[in-house]
Amino acid sequence: MENTLRCDPYNLIITGVGGQGNVLASRVVGDMMIAQGYKVTIGETFGASQRGGSVMSHLRISARDGFSPQMPKAKAHMVVALEPMEAIRVLAVYGNSKVKVLCNTRPIQPVGVICGDQIYPEPKQIIQWIESISADARFFDTTKEALDLGNSIFGNIMAVGALSATGDLPMPLKVFERVILKKIPVGKVEINLRAYKIGKNLIRDK
Repeated sequence: MENTLRCDPYNLIITGVGGQGNVLASRVVGDMMIAQGYKVTIGETFGASQRGGSVMSHLRISARDGFSPQMPKAKAHMVVALEPMEAIRVLAVYGNSKVKVLCNTRPIQPVGVICGDQIYPEPKQIIQWIESISADARFFDTTKEALDLGNSIFGNIMAVGALSATGDLPMPLKVFERVILKKIPVGKVEINLRAYKIGKNLIRDK
């Protein structure tokens, strides 16, 4: 197997909040790599509540060896954020001067903000923060695109499609199709293929 990873091991974090489909996205990426012969370890952390709490998946991908699922601090190569403030939380611990970021710009406000006890930063401020602490940051509203498909949950697959367009990992459409066929009912495969292609084009169009 030819190693086409940008780094080996390649350290990827997919982060969001409960209910965004973070875990499915990480499993799809992991299974795509495994299907091509790579070794993958996945570690997941969950916030205080299943829906609305922070969710973070560590993926460590290698052509050579298996690695601990918990990556060292400041060693992420890519952060895929389904929610913008979660990108900040992850980068504060695992970011570095070379890290890349793919970030959905649509916020999901926590209970503290909704109740008036906390303040959610302005979107422009979040973007500036992320750009200041990363080497390359791409922003898009996958929530809007997903709602156009009928459900915001498709934003997770769009994020996977966007990751595929960076070229950091080998993620061809044919492999995605094989993997997604095993993950979801057959009747939902076509719309997930559309979501994957939309996500890929969000990167290509920038």
